[in-house]
Amino acid sequence: MDPKLKQLNFKTLILSTSDFLMPRVCLCCGRQLLPGERHLCCVCLADMPFTHYEGQVHNPMANMFNSHVSAPGYERAAALFFYTGGYRKITQALKYGRNFAAGKWFASLLGEKLAGAGWEADVVCPVPLHWARRFRRGYNQAEVIGREVAKALGVPFEPRLPQRARRTTSQTRLSAEERGLNLAGAFRARSGFASLPGGWVGKPSARNLHSSYDKPLRILIIDDVFTTGATVAACDAALREAFGPDIRISVATLAFAE
Repeated sequence: MDPKLKQLNFKTLILSTSDFLMPRVCLCCGRQLLPGERHLCCVCLADMPFTHYEGQVHNPMANMFNSHVSAPGYERAAALFFYTGGYRKITQALKYGRNFAAGKWFASLLGEKLAGAGWEADVVCPVPLHWARRFRRGYNQAEVIGREVAKALGVPFEPRLPQRARRTTSQTRLSAEERGLNLAGAFRARSGFASLPGGWVGKPSARNLHSSYDKPLRILIIDDVFTTGATVAACDAALREAFGPDIRISVATLAFAE
């Protein structure tokens, strides 16, 4: 017998035994998963509401993001799927349920779609949590997503860029205007990281660029859900304050709440 088939049969046996002892269920509908299914059943995966925004430079999410920022050009923004129905449970499972396996799996899928659509970045960074909230939760879900996206794009991941300058109240029940006010000045960016391409150390007036690097720094901001764009817009403002207005900033999230 082909060794690969033996290995496949062994993995199937182990997974089947594990499912018998501790059944896995679909994140969306709750049905028990079959050995060949991961995180979603085949029906929910087939019906998954992908946005396909990664292949559309102009889309509703990008339009919303660009309406909040002052950029030298039109910036890209995309999400893997629409935040609707049972699919909301995907991001909730990562954010509140510590389901890192699912979070990494969907984040890798997001990264693959971005890479396949020709997205480029010099560095990937997550929307940061305030230290107190991170301490209480134990992790930042945007970091879990960002690391996988950075791997897919083959670029550095910098979790300290930007940082929370102050703690904010929950955004869940706030209006779009209230979200903007709540996040005003909530972030600050740290310039001067050696890992950044070209040796960026600050604003254009204080550049210390490598002579071979003559393009604007391209930063990809990662978060779990894009709702009004207020959070990523606040990060955008902090990054432009630190690195100058000419940098290019794009945004990618797992979900987009229309």
